[in-house]
Amino acid sequence: MAEAATGFLEQLKSCMVWSWTYLCTVWFFIVLFLVYILRVPLKINDNLSTVSMFLNTLTPKFYVALTGTSSLISGLILIFEWWYFRKYGTSFIEQVSVSHLRPLLGGVDNNSSNNSNSSNGDSDSNRQSVSECKVWRNPLNLFRGAEYNRYTWVTGREPLTYYDMNLSAQDHQTFFTCDSDHLRPADAIMQKAWRERNPQARISAAHEALEINECATAYILLAEEEATTIAEAEKLFKQALKAGDGCYRRSQQLQHHGSQYEAQHRRDTNVLVYIKRRLAMCARRLGRTREAVKMMRDLMKEFPLLSMFNIHENLLEALLELQAYADVQAVLAKYDDISLPKSATICYTAALLKARAVSDKFSPEAASRRGLSTAEMNAVEAIHRAVEFNPHVPKYLLEMKSLILPPEHILKRGDSEAIAYAFFHLAHWKRVEGALNLLHCTWEGTFRMIPYPLEKGHLFYPYPICTETADRELLPSFHEVSVYPKKELPFFILFTAGLCSFTAMLALLTHQFPELMGVFAKAFLSTLFAPLNFVMEKVESILPSSLWHQLTRI
Repeated sequence: MAEAATGFLEQLKSCMVWSWTYLCTVWFFIVLFLVYILRVPLKINDNLSTVSMFLNTLTPKFYVALTGTSSLISGLILIFEWWYFRKYGTSFIEQVSVSHLRPLLGGVDNNSSNNSNSSNGDSDSNRQSVSECKVWRNPLNLFRGAEYNRYTWVTGREPLTYYDMNLSAQDHQTFFTCDSDHLRPADAIMQKAWRERNPQARISAAHEALEINECATAYILLAEEEATTIAEAEKLFKQALKAGDGCYRRSQQLQHHGSQYEAQHRRDTNVLVYIKRRLAMCARRLGRTREAVKMMRDLMKEFPLLSMFNIHENLLEALLELQAYADVQAVLAKYDDISLPKSATICYTAALLKARAVSDKFSPEAASRRGLSTAEMNAVEAIHRAVEFNPHVPKYLLEMKSLILPPEHILKRGDSEAIAYAFFHLAHWKRVEGALNLLHCTWEGTFRMIPYPLEKGHLFYPYPICTETADRELLPSFHEVSVYPKKELPFFILFTAGLCSFTAMLALLTHQFPELMGVFAKAFLSTLFAPLNFVMEKVESILPSSLWHQLTRI
């Protein structure tokens, strides 16, 4: 409650600063206008009478010109503010007001102290934010033939974008080919097959390669794209494993005989790891979860340096399915390290484990009366940490937004990663009693902890500016992309837009009904100056006439 009150007061203070700045500017120009037009000394009695006479002599055309000019100036300011906001993400007048007037009014910038704890310095933040714009292979990506294509057959929608599939083609060429492939006819055919855009052409090339030799990559392509069920895909991957294991053993013996053999061994290693990983995922899909866990553990033990495949995320999901929470905690202890790149799976799984300890007995009413216990505080902090890393996930877990099939590539901290995580982990959150209730009660409190502007971080580095663009390329057009942080229109732009619209309406009414608007303007101005006239009359009645005469002469 205290944080919410502080945030509300800060917003109110900022609005007051902006409004005060605008009003001071407007009244300053009004005074200059009157001084320039009237060209009289600032003597109170003479000035009031002159102003009254001046207002009485104004014609309706003057009011049309005045309101039209005001509308034009407001419109120009609005256009400039909108352009500045679209380019820099903030209002120019608000920025100047907060930077120069707020310190004079006693305001303190909270960002300086908080931002020192958000990262290891501005240089590290910039470097990390640029690196985090990288698009990653989805560790839990589905099978094209058995899952993505079946979705297309049923709904008529394409779940994968061209950009996403093009990235997959680049991955296949990187992992499954090498420079020496042209020396082997089957591998040479597959090298061309991975570059084909037409799925049928790729499948035909894979069959052609298999007619020449038992080619592991040809089996991989058929298992991914031609197999219509997971069982068929598993059968093809087992054949690929037999062929790939033989190639791996032969290249392992020759890897030190030259750079060409080293490249071939690296390719064969990637092929073998990919096959074993997909076989483990097939076992997980077919309900053989314990077998899948064993295969993943053996794979991580055999190839500990290939962390780029993020096999531990598959292991975490399978262990959660088995409800082996102690094993999940052991995996997190190894991979939830400050030096390793984070992911939604790491952060939200850690939050789920801590929420599991208190969620079954958690009540927001009871917590508000007695306060949070240590365990509850740890759970809430873990949720805040996870939400700050990827704020898109809670809406999917709480089913406030509909899920779609996850893409083959994800952007960390983006909507694509949130979909990929929630697609597989929503069932695990539902299985823990009260976990979603605790998430629902606490996740929005994260945004009060992140300093303004929202691009600055609290526990993690700032959000990369390319998140929205990359997610729109990765996700299908029928999905509404979630964007954070949203750049909401600043107060001054809305205020200027309202002022411009109001003055334009006055100009139109004055042009259509000049006499009526003239009467209205005179009545408004006389009402506006009525308090001033009342004060002047009281001052004249209180002060001696001689003193008042000397003051007016000054």
